[in-house]
Amino acid sequence: MAPIPKTMFGVVISRPGGPDVLEYKTDLPVPSLGEGQILVRNEYVGVNYIDTYFRTGLYKPPSPSSNSNHPSTNGSNDTPSPYPLITGKEAAGTITASSHPSYPVGSRVVYLADNTYAQYTLLTFPLTQATILPASLTPETACAAYLQGLTALTFVREAAGITQQLGISEGPWTLVHAAAGGTGSMLVQILAVMGAKIIATAGGKQKCELAKKLGAGWVVDSSLPQEEVIQQVKEITNNKGVDVVFDGVGKATFGTVDLEIVARKGTIIVFGNASGAVEPVDLFRLMPKNIKIMRPSMPGYITTPEEKETFTSELFDLLVTGKIHANIHQVYPLKNVAQAHIDLESRKTTGKLLLKVE
Repeated sequence: MAPIPKTMFGVVISRPGGPDVLEYKTDLPVPSLGEGQILVRNEYVGVNYIDTYFRTGLYKPPSPSSNSNHPSTNGSNDTPSPYPLITGKEAAGTITASSHPSYPVGSRVVYLADNTYAQYTLLTFPLTQATILPASLTPETACAAYLQGLTALTFVREAAGITQQLGISEGPWTLVHAAAGGTGSMLVQILAVMGAKIIATAGGKQKCELAKKLGAGWVVDSSLPQEEVIQQVKEITNNKGVDVVFDGVGKATFGTVDLEIVARKGTIIVFGNASGAVEPVDLFRLMPKNIKIMRPSMPGYITTPEEKETFTSELFDLLVTGKIHANIHQVYPLKNVAQAHIDLESRKTTGKLLLKVE
């Protein structure tokens, strides 16, 4: 294996803002290995909506004081600024240095951590969100499927409570917004495996056709007026509504569409802010149909090694057996990350966006 350099390339943001604040650097320090840590040479990095939330300041950046990957970490006891910040939450690559016996040098891993928009990332024990890849999965496929696959799987199993494979006549009515996107496409595929009745919303003919191919039984064009979207869902369900709504769109759909289409005793699972953060809702609006609202976070479902093993094993099995697949929209060079963010936020992409680390 090639020696580890002292400097690396990566993408840094110095302030919150638009895609223009993403700066490609070639002289960042390579993190130093400590006890119970592994150093990963990244091959592919996932681009996710959460990356845009940290970039814009919607989400608070992680503190550099406890982050060995942070370019401003210098051992000072002063409270440092979170900037400059290497963003990114998901990557796959090869372990180049390790002080953890379960993660030997040369192993290929996929993982969830901060600071992945870089050539190298340091992971610290406990490594509950790093998984050694089986030989049957490439780093590209694993990176394309890991974060959004685990998100979809945990939300279906834990948040929605769909815990067994049912016949299509038995399965619950579900609706997935933005079904042609990264998480949406995974939700549709996993719900199809589980035997749910799936209504997918997607913007435009091409995205609707993709959602149908992924396993949706019915598709509704979300570019239609919301009154028409609501009416079509009610017609499909014989005015019953859907038992579970999976909403990664947020502001544009929650207070209008979701509350109208959810069935009596139904559940709305809000997990994204693609159109903006959900505005406060009057709780009395939930009372007539006894609606449940959840705002889950995938990491909260895999906080222990046992939980990680359960969900990653199921996800990898679904991928290896071909029951689901990673739908990759485009692979960009790392230095073109700003364009990837522009494309993602345009909501014109289908599936996963990846960055290739040369």
